[in-house]
Amino acid sequence: MKSTVERLSPTRVKLNVEVPFEELSDDFARAYQSLAQQIRIPGFRPGKAPAKLIEARVGRDSVLAQVVNDALPGKYSQAVAETDTKAIGQPEIDLAELAYGETITFTAEVDVRPDITLPDFASLAVEVEPVAVDDAAVDKEFDALRARFGTLKGVDRAVQNGDFVSIDLDATVDGTSVEEASTTGLSHEVGSGELIDGLDDALVGLKAGESTTFTTTLVAGEHAGQEAEVTAKVDSVKERELPDADDDFAQMASEFDTIDELKADLRDKVAQSGKVEQATAVRDAVLEKLLEQVEVPVPQKVVDEEVDGQIHQVVHSLDHDDAQLEKLLEAQGTTRDKWEAETREAAEKAVQTQLLLDTIADELETEVSQEELTQQILFQAQRYGMQPQEFIQQLQSAGQVGAVYADIRRSKALGEVIGDVTVTDTTGAAVDTTEFFGKPEDESDEGDSAEDTSGE
Repeated sequence: MKSTVERLSPTRVKLNVEVPFEELSDDFARAYQSLAQQIRIPGFRPGKAPAKLIEARVGRDSVLAQVVNDALPGKYSQAVAETDTKAIGQPEIDLAELAYGETITFTAEVDVRPDITLPDFASLAVEVEPVAVDDAAVDKEFDALRARFGTLKGVDRAVQNGDFVSIDLDATVDGTSVEEASTTGLSHEVGSGELIDGLDDALVGLKAGESTTFTTTLVAGEHAGQEAEVTAKVDSVKERELPDADDDFAQMASEFDTIDELKADLRDKVAQSGKVEQATAVRDAVLEKLLEQVEVPVPQKVVDEEVDGQIHQVVHSLDHDDAQLEKLLEAQGTTRDKWEAETREAAEKAVQTQLLLDTIADELETEVSQEELTQQILFQAQRYGMQPQEFIQQLQSAGQVGAVYADIRRSKALGEVIGDVTVTDTTGAAVDTTEFFGKPEDESDEGDSAEDTSGE
């Protein structure tokens, strides 16, 4: 088989493929075997009729068409491999006219990963906010811990922010009850903002037994984007009593004996949380710096498919009701044109990021071990509340195991880059990235060599 590549654009190629007729001998054998099982020819048991009789029954051209149709995917994949084409998405195949005994010729246009020129990673520098651990942050964590051990006590007064209330809700749109926004005996923390917009403000000042009516825009369900009239009735009001902040509380709520030890541990946890946030900021900053420095041509067909998929998902969730979508977008202060433009911009950036990180992973020869793949799959299964085997089967049936592998590889590649980048905080102090991203590959190799030498 002969394959050549014609570059159509930075992100698209045409494969020109010629398959000698004799290379299809095995494909013809399989086709005749399959047809022999399907066709009944007098005097022959099923599957035993000779090829000549089968050809006479169905026609030589029909057999050839079936053979080529069955062989084409494999020949395309072979051409991609032989030409080292980094194909993205499905090809558009154009098959030349077939003639029995003649070379099979076809072309395949397909999007490809573009050639990307990478910068010297060591020349890059980014700046992030420093990790700040102040008393206010520690106090917030301490108050949250006390709240978890607090008790609710009924009060005979008007509702205040922070109270816990039992409420009945009745929502209507144009006089018609909205079942998904109506309920009774609902427990709610006032001021949390966890329920419908405007509810907390409406509840403040009411006493048990009192009710109020307000208007709000529903953001989910059949009536998403529509204005609803909501009546809220307060059944009961409770306030949370917090335990005393003393050593007894420390012993009850933790493994520590004193309140000072507990607060010191909370301070360490706040600091660690700050480091995680800083690591996320470092990752985002380095990725943005790379995208600024590197030109990454985008395959528009891939972007189009991504955008169409995201838009279809949203529209499908609204039962393809365009009017409902318009109302929902209006409630969010945007329009369909603006929303679609933002969706396209985000999709283009996502595709650029994937292409860039794939190129970096190739350059750095980044590999993913079976253990790393397994750990990531187990993590995702736990995240979605599924049994690992069930989640793996779901990934396999959807053909997504490769996508998980690719995501891990991209993440590792970015981590390797971060090890080479100069990272400082806004005070000018160097930021140690090794805790979350590891040491640069050359330093790790040097460390391993030193250990090997010392052990000799």
